[in-house]
Amino acid sequence: MAFTVGNQAPDFTLPNAHPSMGASEMNLGDVMGEKGAIVVFSCLHCPYVVGNIGRIEGLAQRAGENGLGFVAINSNAANPDYASDSAQRTTEACEKGVPYPFLIDTVQSVSKAWGAERTPEFYLLDGNGSLVYRGRYDDSPTNPQMATTSDMMDALDQYLAGESVQNSQTDSIGCSVKWIL
Repeated sequence: MAFTVGNQAPDFTLPNAHPSMGASEMNLGDVMGEKGAIVVFSCLHCPYVVGNIGRIEGLAQRAGENGLGFVAINSNAANPDYASDSAQRTTEACEKGVPYPFLIDTVQSVSKAWGAERTPEFYLLDGNGSLVYRGRYDDSPTNPQMATTSDMMDALDQYLAGESVQNSQTDSIGCSVKWIL
């Protein structure tokens, strides 16, 4: 069952495919910044993730500039049918320049606890680890020029301004998490 806006985020400890950015294993406390964190459930193969890479990297930078931690969690690495999302491929992607920690959900327990359904799926946590926003980045993940919304950035702007997030949950647009049975 997914946790909902206002609830405390489930803790985790996962291996980091990018140990030059964080420890070899990281938990939620390691990710949290003074003002909170952004957690993105992601993968490597999904065209919706690939189409969002520049925006995800920009979001990671903005998070860091504003006292928020940032991490991606590969929710598909556990599924052997998706070799392109394996832990090894995730490490290789990090070596090529991913600018944030990229954790491996080795048995998909974190993805399940958080209720992740799609990649990419964005979660904004406040400084106490409570969920402020959950959902998509915008309504056009493969083509930023076609976007008519800016859901994640609106939520971040409102949160950083000390305002209530007006649209705290949106439907993610992306590939389904590739669950193992």
